[in-house]
Amino acid sequence: MLKILDKYILKKFLGTFVFSISLILAIFIVFDIKDKIQTFLTNQIPLREIAIDYYCMFIPVYGNLFSPLFVFISIIFFTSKMAHRTEFVAILSSGAGFNRILRPYIIGAFIIGFSSFLMNHFLIPKANKVKIGFEDKWINNGYNTEDRNIHKLLGPNKILYIESYDNRVNTGFKISVEEFVNHKQTSMLKAETMQWDSVAKLWILNDVFERRITEQDRLDTLKNTKPIYVQKHTFSPTKKIKLDFTPADMWRFESKIEVMTTPELRKYIEKETLKGSNQIEFFEVELYRRTSFPFATFILTVIGVSISSRKVRGGVGLQIALGLFLSCIYIMLMYVFTTIATTTSFSPALAVWTPNIIFSFVAFYFYRTAQQ
Repeated sequence: MLKILDKYILKKFLGTFVFSISLILAIFIVFDIKDKIQTFLTNQIPLREIAIDYYCMFIPVYGNLFSPLFVFISIIFFTSKMAHRTEFVAILSSGAGFNRILRPYIIGAFIIGFSSFLMNHFLIPKANKVKIGFEDKWINNGYNTEDRNIHKLLGPNKILYIESYDNRVNTGFKISVEEFVNHKQTSMLKAETMQWDSVAKLWILNDVFERRITEQDRLDTLKNTKPIYVQKHTFSPTKKIKLDFTPADMWRFESKIEVMTTPELRKYIEKETLKGSNQIEFFEVELYRRTSFPFATFILTVIGVSISSRKVRGGVGLQIALGLFLSCIYIMLMYVFTTIATTTSFSPALAVWTPNIIFSFVAFYFYRTAQQ
């Protein structure tokens, strides 16, 4: 049951958080409109698409991204003002301990953190899908990969090669599919083009040449060795084939990693692991980040309350400056360990959680030295 103290602090906490993040998002939107207004007008983009498909998706994506930071800033801002007015002295003098003061903050952190957790795993990927689709359609002039001589591992024994690919028409040019058994080629298929059939969910190949190599348990009388390898060549104007490869595999990296809900991302990681993909770490980092990022809300809440609940010389400004400094350190650690995870053999799970582990010790230190 929430007491008067809980309601008082919780109202200030959530109110300050909503106000501050709404203000910064409004500023971001104004600057973004200023940056893109020429594109909006030149391309004659419908106002409905700008408002719904872009900015309505823009708000939850960036609001969630900055939520731990603004939880921290909000706490420091209103808590330091309470401390400056000696409100905490009165609360502590009434017999309430620091843990009692901390309770409404933890409740507020849970509300924001759990909401962020659900958004990261389910809502934000869907919002990103709409937002990125709008950007590719209107701002990026229809995204088209610039990659050339593309190799895709379709399984432990199958390789797809594409000389070039056009995302706008879902068509690959100069393609080949090779299969191997015990490091020996058993079949090879070449085609001039491959085009995606979105209804049948398969590829239509044109000007197809196939070569199959079969092993026959007969003696080669010229070389006096076994077995004999027999090649069979076939030509066909068109051929339909099903591959463990879709146009989604050629989307830009952000599209692939940001538009999948967590269940979809887990399945994708499993599939890419079987293929032997070299980008598994990027997807695992994203998977673990979706949980670790909301957890940072609790850590930063404890640090924020511990720092700002004491009245200090220098007033609110000094405490806000310290809060911003710690926030910058936390963000820097996130980027550093993410880079380490994607460029070395360091565990992605450990890399993503390391900033939280480090700041847990920081939070414990400030908690122990907080005004009791």
